Amino acid sequence: MSATAFALSPTARGATPGLALTVRAPGQDALLPAGLLGLLTSLHRAIEPERQARLAARAARQAAFDGGALPDFRADTAQIRQGDWTVAPIPAALADRRVEITGPTDPKMVINALNSGAKVFMADFEDSTSPTWANLLTGQRALIGAVDGDLTFQAPAAGDKPGKRYTLKPADEQAVLIVRPRGWHLDEKHVLVDGAPIAGGLFDVATFAFHNARALQARDRGPYFYLPKLQSMEEAALWETALSHIEATLGLPQGQMKVTVLIETLPAAFEMHEILYSLRSRIVGLNCGRWDYIFSYIKTFRAHPDRVLPERGQVTMTQPFLKAYSELLIQTCHRRGAHAMGGMAAQIPINNDPAANEQAMARVRADKLREVTAGHDGTWVAHPALIPVAMEIFDEHMSGPNQHGVARADVHVGRDDLIRPSTGTITRAGFEGNVEVCVRYLAAWLDGNGCVPIHWLMEDAATAEISRTQIWQWLHTDGLHLDDGTAIDLALLETTLKRLPTRLGDAALPGAAKVPQAIALLDQLSRSDTLAEFLTLPAYAQID
Repeated sequence: MSATAFALSPTARGATPGLALTVRAPGQDALLPAGLLGLLTSLHRAIEPERQARLAARAARQAAFDGGALPDFRADTAQIRQGDWTVAPIPAALADRRVEITGPTDPKMVINALNSGAKVFMADFEDSTSPTWANLLTGQRALIGAVDGDLTFQAPAAGDKPGKRYTLKPADEQAVLIVRPRGWHLDEKHVLVDGAPIAGGLFDVATFAFHNARALQARDRGPYFYLPKLQSMEEAALWETALSHIEATLGLPQGQMKVTVLIETLPAAFEMHEILYSLRSRIVGLNCGRWDYIFSYIKTFRAHPDRVLPERGQVTMTQPFLKAYSELLIQTCHRRGAHAMGGMAAQIPINNDPAANEQAMARVRADKLREVTAGHDGTWVAHPALIPVAMEIFDEHMSGPNQHGVARADVHVGRDDLIRPSTGTITRAGFEGNVEVCVRYLAAWLDGNGCVPIHWLMEDAATAEISRTQIWQWLHTDGLHLDDGTAIDLALLETTLKRLPTRLGDAALPGAAKVPQAIALLDQLSRSDTLAEFLTLPAYAQID
C-alpha cells in the first residue's frame, strides 16, 4: 500500500499532523478532492476527542451492567421528558414515509430501490455494506450519480444474451433518498488524521454532503440521514455538533441536513425524549431498529443469566419487552411532533414454492398490520416485492400522510417493561441455525458483500450479531440446555462447526471461499471470556 499525505494545518495533539490516505484506488482523487480532505480534517479534530469519551462512557456503562446494574430512565434529564416542546417542522418530502426500502449502495441496488415505488430508500453504508475501500468509493459514486440523475448500470452478458441496462426513472417517480452512515464505534482505517483513523460515519456523511448537499438543498431534498447505534443523548448531541460543523463549512443553513435516529440499542430506549431534544432543530423521527435492538438487549444483559433470550425465531415483536419498546417509541415521537417508524420485514419471495411464499407474505402482512394499528407512521422492507404488500396495509389503515394524531395516551411503560425477560426455548435447529447464519454472513462480509439472502431472509450485520451474541451468551451461561436435554457447551459448538461445511454442501454461496476464515473467527469469538462489542470490529481487521 502507498500512502498519500496532505499537509494540512497541524494540531498539537497529533504526532503525525495532517491527513493521510493509506490506500490508492482508481478515481480516488476526483472523489476526494482537497476541499473534502480539509473538511474531513477539521471535522475529525472537532469531534474525535468527544467521540472517544463517548465510547469510553459506553464501556463504563456496560461494566456497570455486567456488575448487576439495570438500565433506567435518567434522573438528571427528567425536565426534558416532562417539558412541553416539539421538534422542528418536518420537510414536505418526508411527510409521508409509509413504506421505506433499505439496502446497500452498489449502483444496481441504488437504481432498483429508487425506482421501486417505495416512499423512501435508505442507502446503507452500515449494516448492509462490507466497508472495503472499493465498496465505499463505489457507493459514494453511485449516490452522486443518483442525485445528478445520470446513474446507470450495465449487467454483464449471460452467454449470448446481453446484460440488462438499468436506468433511473424521472426524479418525481423516485423514492426520497436517505443515507445511513456507520455508527460512532466504527473507524475508517484508510483515512488518518494526525495519525488516528477518522470515524467511519463522519467520512460517510461528509463525503456525501460535500458532493450532493447543494443539489439536494436546491430541490428541498435535504440532505437526509439515518443515524445508527446511538446509546445516549450525548451521542446524539455529538452528531448535532458534527452536522452543524459540516453545514458551516459548506455554507448550508443550520438545520438544513435532517436526520432520523434508529433506536436500536437498549440504553437509547430510555433516552428517546432526550435524543429528540438534542437534535430538535433537524430530527424528523425515530425508528424501531428491532434486529439491532435484540442484539443490544443480549449484549447489555450478557452477564445476567435471568435475562437470556430464547432462540431468535421466538423473539418476535409480541414479546412484552419489544411490544413495550415499540409503543413507547410511538407515544414519544407523536408527543414531540416526530415520525415513529416501524421495523424491517426481512422476507424474500419464495418463487419456487407458492405455499411457503404465501405463509411468508402472511407473516409480513400481520407484522405491518400490527405496526400501522399501533400508530407507526411507516415501515421498512428489504425486498421490492414486499413494497405492495406493506403499502396496501398502510394505505388501508392510514388515511393521511402519517399518524401523528395517534397519541397513545393508553401506553404506560416503565423500566421493568422495557427489560422484562422473555420465555421460550433453544432447539437444536435454533442453535445450528445461528451458527450457519453467522458463518455464512461473515464469510460473505469478509468477501465484500454485506447483504446476504439466507433461507429466504435478507440477513445483514444486525441479524448476524443476534446469532453471534446468542451463541456466546448460551455458551457462557451455566446450566443451559437445548430442549432435547443436550448441554449447550463448547463441545456442541465444535461439533456444529465441524459439520457445517458438509451441511452447506457445494452450493455457490456468497463468500464461499471465506467460510473457513469465518468459522475460525466465530470459534475464536465464541470461546473468548469476553463478548466482543461488535462482530464487525475484528472482522474489519481482516479486509482490505
